[in-house]
This record gives sequence, C-alpha cells and structure tokens, in this order.
Amino acid sequence: MKENIITTAKELFVKYGFKRVTMDDIAREMAISKKTIYQFFKDKNEIVCSATEEYLRHECCQIQSLEGEAENVVELLVNTNKKLRQHVATVDPGALQDLKRYFPDAWKIYLHYKQEVFLKSIVNILKKGVDEGYFRKEIDPEILGIMRMEQIQLPFDEEAFPRDRFDFTEVQMQLLSNFINGILTEEGKELYKNYSKSTDTNEIIN
Repeated sequence: MKENIITTAKELFVKYGFKRVTMDDIAREMAISKKTIYQFFKDKNEIVCSATEEYLRHECCQIQSLEGEAENVVELLVNTNKKLRQHVATVDPGALQDLKRYFPDAWKIYLHYKQEVFLKSIVNILKKGVDEGYFRKEIDPEILGIMRMEQIQLPFDEEAFPRDRFDFTEVQMQLLSNFINGILTEEGKELYKNYSKSTDTNEIIN
C-alpha cells in the first residue's frame, strides 16, 4: 500500500504540480480514505519527499538504460533527445518551482541527485564524446555539464519563460538543439543526422 501511495502521488505531482495536489486528491485517485494514507505518512511533506526520491531514482535507471543501449555517445544523444521530448510533454511546468518554494526537504533531495548523479553523468558523457572524436576537443566537460543542467532547469522558471508566451516543450527542445550544435564535431554532426533520420527525431543540426 505504501508503494502504491508513493506511485500514485508521484504521477499526480508530475502531472499537476506539488502544491496543487492534496492528500484528498491522492486518496480519491486511489479510492481509499485519507486516514489510510496517514497510516504510512505523517504529512504531505513526507509523501512529496518519497515521491521525489522515487521519481529521481527512476530517472537514473532510465539514463543507465539509455547509456547501456547506445553504441556511442551520438546515438545516446539522439535517444535522450527523443526521450526528453516525450517526457517534458507529461510534466507540469510549475512542478520544479513548487518543489523549491514549498518543500525544502524534497528540494534538497533534488539538488543531491542533480549534483551527484545527473551532473556527473553528463560530464562523463561529454568526456567520452571528446575521446570518441564526436564532441569538440576544446570543450570543458565540467563547465558544459553545469551549463546543461541549468538549461534543463531554466524552462521551469516562469519569470524567465512566461507560460503565456512560451511553450515549455519547445523551450526545452530549443535549448537542447543549441547545446548539441555547440559540442558536435563535423563527424559527430553527420552521425547525429543519420541517427535522427532512422529514429524520426526532428532535430536542427547546422
């Protein structure tokens, strides 16, 4: 039951945001009483922390799966691009800001994964791409890794990209395209185009 509550809460939080979803919403979605939820969690903050941990752990598993399936970093980029496009279409754009503003304990969990898991993964991929000759040798993997992490987070900031002016998914994909164009060598670009055609990924590569 506890795992089911976490899974249901996670799905609702991702779709509607952390602040908007209530304990009543979770109970209603599961067709159980709110009292049952309180048998496993003392408050909403604890559920948010558990759901955040579960969501980020799942993201780690997906990244590891993509890395294991790809023949090289360029194929990994294409597959990640496709996955990101599918992913951002299902996420509430305000979810990350909710976490930062209202749930500091869960925000700490996010920051831990951001620094210790996702950033290290990006840096390692960038280093590998340089070694394989598909990424420009003059790039600094650590600097570019930090930049990419901030790029992913930036579209969630409504002050930077107001929802009434910008489409969340489009902003994410534009930032990704710009990043990819900046790191690929000519050989990398050609390979990227070939992979993109075979996977029906619409990507602008100069």
